[in-house]
Amino acid sequence: MGLELNFSIDARTKIIILAILSFMVFNDVPFYVSGILVLIPFLFLFLSDYKKIALIYILIYVIAKFLQISILPTATGILSVLLIAFSYTATRMLPILVMGYYTISTTKVSEFIASMEKSNVPKDILIPISVIFRYIPSLYEEIRSITDAMKMRGFGLTFKSLKSPLKLIEFYMVPILISAVKTADELSAASLTRGLSNPQKRTHLISVGFNKFDYLFILIAVVGLGIYVYYSLGGVLLA
Repeated sequence: MGLELNFSIDARTKIIILAILSFMVFNDVPFYVSGILVLIPFLFLFLSDYKKIALIYILIYVIAKFLQISILPTATGILSVLLIAFSYTATRMLPILVMGYYTISTTKVSEFIASMEKSNVPKDILIPISVIFRYIPSLYEEIRSITDAMKMRGFGLTFKSLKSPLKLIEFYMVPILISAVKTADELSAASLTRGLSNPQKRTHLISVGFNKFDYLFILIAVVGLGIYVYYSLGGVLLA
């Protein structure tokens, strides 16, 4: 229980690992390297009290990898196509999506800004990314509100509504698009109002910095990346 309370990861660590993980899973990396990197989002979620999501994620990944290794070589026909679509989507896209979900869900905007400013990240990069951190959760809430409103009017996002694509676009997609644009404008204005574009150095109530967990996971990710680079340059690794 003490480990859960003390477990915290700096925003910079999350972004570094997300970038390395995104690069590695889409390339031809030995399984014992990619497998270890895939465990990082699982550990982050599990130690951050997202145990249910962590277990679902690792279960789907293990099933997909099993299908990829054991079933796909002998599968034929439409079954082969379905298994390929599922297994490769799960093994390549799922780790990135889960790591992105963890990064956005557990990183406060103030924490992210403090971390980036501590690393002297230019404001031209900092402002758009900080808006994105607020944008995705806000847009998700707007989509949920629109979905609930449509259900109250008897037009939810169901298989039945797919039979009327024009109504689906008019009643569902158009409000979402309008809300997306409006939300982006509001968040951009809010960021500027709070002085994010002020050229003077800002002070922060929150304290950020790397701890033992940050160094450990960054080391694992960098070692994995180093093994991949060595492998790509002609080095010999165990298959």
